[in-house]
Amino acid sequence: MANINTDEAMRELTMMLIYLSRFAQGEKFDEATDFYAWKGYDFDILNELDDADYIRQSNHPSRSKSVYITESDMEQAQTLLAKYGIEDWKRR
Repeated sequence: MANINTDEAMRELTMMLIYLSRFAQGEKFDEATDFYAWKGYDFDILNELDDADYIRQSNHPSRSKSVYITESDMEQAQTLLAKYGIEDWKRR
């Protein structure tokens, strides 16, 4: 595997963790189309992911506790999981 700089690694790992820790609000997980994740990650990285439209934060990011995960992030996170040889997690 090629060397990855620290900034890129943090961004990629954050995307994967957001994806793997996702949850749905008010619908069964297997039937959900909208997913969220708790904000427990570096704010600069969250802002970068928001700017790239991988996630969406509220109009007042400092007040919200979760982020909305876009389809772009879902696809990119699945690609990154495959890149790192991490099995996608199946929820029941």
